[in-house]
Amino acid sequence: MGGVRAQSQIKRTLSQPQGVARVLALLRESPEAHRTALADRVCAEFDFVDGRGRAQRAGCLKALRALERAGQVVLPAPRTAPGRPRARRLKQPVPPPQAVPAEVAELIDLELMLVENDAHRALWNELMAREHPRGAGPLVGCQLRYLIHSAHGWLGAIGFAAAALSLSPRDQWIGWDAARREAQLHRIVGLTRFLIRPEVHCRHLASHVLGRVLRRLGADFETRYGYRPWLVETFVEPPHSGVSLKASNWRYLGASSGRGRQDRTHRAGETVKAIYVYELEADWRARLGVGPPPPTDDGPLEPGEGLDGVHWAEHEFGGAPLGDPRRSRRLVESARRQAEEPMRAFTAVAKEDWPAVKGYYRLIDQPADSEVTPQNILKPHRERTLRRMQAQSTVLCITDGTDVNFTSHPQTTGLGVIGTNQTGALSRGLHLHSTLAVTTDGLPLGVLRTRFEAPEPKRAAPASANEKKEKEKKSVRWIGSLRDCATLAEALPKTRIINVVDREADFYELFAEQQRTPNVALVVRAKHDRRLPDGQGRLFEALRATEPGGTVALDVTRQSARTKSSKRQARIGRTPRTAELVLRYRRLEILRDAKAPRDAQETLPVTVVHAVESSPPNGEKPIEWFVLTTLTVDTAEQAAQILSWYSLRWRIEDWHRVLKSGCNIDELGHHTAERLERAIAIRMVIAWRVMLMTLLGREAPELPPQILFSDVELRVIGDFAQSRGRDRPNQLGEAVRIVAILGGYLNRNNDPPPGHQLMWHGYTTLTTMCLAYQLRDEIDPMTNHPTDQNPIDRDLRGGTSG
Repeated sequence: MGGVRAQSQIKRTLSQPQGVARVLALLRESPEAHRTALADRVCAEFDFVDGRGRAQRAGCLKALRALERAGQVVLPAPRTAPGRPRARRLKQPVPPPQAVPAEVAELIDLELMLVENDAHRALWNELMAREHPRGAGPLVGCQLRYLIHSAHGWLGAIGFAAAALSLSPRDQWIGWDAARREAQLHRIVGLTRFLIRPEVHCRHLASHVLGRVLRRLGADFETRYGYRPWLVETFVEPPHSGVSLKASNWRYLGASSGRGRQDRTHRAGETVKAIYVYELEADWRARLGVGPPPPTDDGPLEPGEGLDGVHWAEHEFGGAPLGDPRRSRRLVESARRQAEEPMRAFTAVAKEDWPAVKGYYRLIDQPADSEVTPQNILKPHRERTLRRMQAQSTVLCITDGTDVNFTSHPQTTGLGVIGTNQTGALSRGLHLHSTLAVTTDGLPLGVLRTRFEAPEPKRAAPASANEKKEKEKKSVRWIGSLRDCATLAEALPKTRIINVVDREADFYELFAEQQRTPNVALVVRAKHDRRLPDGQGRLFEALRATEPGGTVALDVTRQSARTKSSKRQARIGRTPRTAELVLRYRRLEILRDAKAPRDAQETLPVTVVHAVESSPPNGEKPIEWFVLTTLTVDTAEQAAQILSWYSLRWRIEDWHRVLKSGCNIDELGHHTAERLERAIAIRMVIAWRVMLMTLLGREAPELPPQILFSDVELRVIGDFAQSRGRDRPNQLGEAVRIVAILGGYLNRNNDPPPGHQLMWHGYTTLTTMCLAYQLRDEIDPMTNHPTDQNPIDRDLRGGTSG
């Protein structure tokens, strides 16, 4: 019974034309048969049986009902009214255990009881319904339940059920394709419930019980269902750390995307969780017929490592779990081409390579329920970002949102309402809520998370009701990002993670959430002048009245004024200056506000850093910041560091600008929101690379230029430099400056360093020049015929580079 038997693909088989035809024939042959009898006949016809040879009646009935909903068959009327069965429960709570010792070795008559009768099932349901955060279920698929009993009473319970249908980190680690996953998914079982009762404080009980149940799970499963599972998976969500799993030799695979089992619209409404697996059978890879696990090349990376023009797309997109390796390869090639000319449509970038164009649009136009999701597209980039974070002692995870306006594309479906234009008409588009990882020097390490939303228009309702609904939506965004940071911190124990957010995230629930995930610190600019406890007055005045603790200089960049347009807000102009700010800092308690949940703590401790400009120029409004943090601040140097980290929040706004202006995402013309999200996900990484290229040239100019540029690109850069009387660049900063000159940078003595816009224009020009070089070198000037070898091939093989 331990052999490889494929899982019956009931729904897939019956939905095929020949399957539908046979079901219709059975209905004609026995028009009087009820649904159960029909399901039994279908099971017999198609050999739909489980591991013990029993007909899979329930699965067959479910598939038949799906055919009826699709209008392909008409089933006999049901004999009973459909309804969700109610779980059997006790009439009273389960009594608490008595005199439980502090050590597991001292427990008396500890036993693990397989639930096999109604009385124990009711007991299990009662424990889970009352004491587990996710309740008693229902569980899905093949299930086993256990009770943890002792002479002291009932200590807890465990439940196993079906594994997740699709889980990118798990599926990539296994190395199976979609067809093999569907056929053998039953070989993975999910640990869906694990309860040690709240009043039980017995050291090592959780890991001891988990080890015992895993040792007997295979045999118990085979007895009940006729086959043995090979792997167990489970999820751990913050604030839990997975310590008991690690003690029992579970393997951490990564983080979930936040989608639940029934999330058909890819909105990722669930909490992001850490994924763990346990190997029940040592030879499961051989039994399943998959190769060895992917290489564990998970060491730290420097910010610009592996981002040269030839290899960067393979590194940041290669192996994306899109359901077919060909799609992953198409993603890599499409991203590489799009990055060459980020402002242009892909049809223009492909330059009449129609197979490339068709391949790109086949990738973007996959069905809404396919595995080509923004999360899966970004997954390899996220993993590389984590490796870049490993090389840092402190990483700022900057979270913010932005709206993308698609009002000029009325044919696009699935968009939301992001505001109104100057005439009062509704503006249609998407809201992006993202987290960008940045070093403490301001170098962007990568895009960690993005969430797309199609905001609903405000309905006719009291203003307070609309305000409450909008506040709840926004709080979910920010709390979800903080929880994702906590998951990352779990995987990066040597890196300090700090979540930096702006004024919109100044709400009490976020600070309460941080108390549950203390492995991530918060830095938040204050928006609300909160009341303080014990009659201490208001937050802002309390800080202004605090004795100054020092001063700090802040470089204020120039900002040009602009008028309001249909796609952007008006902006006041600002002259560049170095502002001297007076520092104050203080540790205090903030009160729970009226809008916070009732079960939240009454007060929470925070440190507030106040900075105000002492002598602003005439006509300029003085800079004044109140920054809240969960970090301890005891000195002026620490307070200045908090301000420095908060000032880097503008990096994500720079990234948004590159994404919109440099990659023209608001000009994308795809006809559904799902397709737009996929196309934007690709350009998110392209925009990040443009930013990094610009900033590395400033912050680390001494690096070798090969870190970002290919041999062909350096050949063109060098020739262009020599044509302008310069030396060929041998450092990254010099090469980046030449690219900026190609984009229009004047390079005068008093000019500031080139910005992102000059870089994306310059890189587009560089790409065109590289193509011209390649075409020139492919033609033999003596014969006017192509040469035998492409110069790019020579460069990659270590040949001449000019």
